[in-house]
Amino acid sequence: MTNTTDLHNFLRTRRSIRHFKPDSVPDSVIQNILTTATFAPSAHNRQPWRFCVVTDLSVKTKLANAMAVEFERDLEKDKLPLAEIQKRIARSRARMIAAPVAIILNVDMSDMDVYPDEKRNKAEYLMAVQSVANAGMQMLLAAHAEGLGGVWVCSPLFVQGIIQNVLDLPKTWEPQAMFFLGYPVDIPEARERKSIQDISIFI
Repeated sequence: MTNTTDLHNFLRTRRSIRHFKPDSVPDSVIQNILTTATFAPSAHNRQPWRFCVVTDLSVKTKLANAMAVEFERDLEKDKLPLAEIQKRIARSRARMIAAPVAIILNVDMSDMDVYPDEKRNKAEYLMAVQSVANAGMQMLLAAHAEGLGGVWVCSPLFVQGIIQNVLDLPKTWEPQAMFFLGYPVDIPEARERKSIQDISIFI
């Protein structure tokens, strides 16, 4: 059985990986990762997470192209130089297309509680989103356990409708994040962490 020190070391060695080998990830490994992700805690145990796994190159390319159109519009609104816009779009497209696996993580409010007031409905939505985020972190750790690298990106928040249309997702699935998974080309060093003393209050 793994001791506490080994487990902490494992958790602290997870990295955000953005460059992957072209090797495909077996379906059984993806299934195992998703199953582990579903053991994350969720509000009322409603498990509002939904996963869309994309490995087909043509689908990844179609999605990347569709997202790039909206990304370009946003960058133009920011009045960035054309060369910088093209650079960012090319990098974003290449990252998605090159990743062996792209998983769109969605929230589904269908099984969550509905209240007669806006305050509690907002809290219920936030609880569902936090639940989905828990599953996302669990998924990254499960991928790490399988020897895979992964990175979390929030770009789906800006193009939810586009993703729903391109992937023909159920209407109740609201895209929250995208995870790229694959076998890492290299493992970067850990970035410096803020000290516990600077970010905590002990009462």
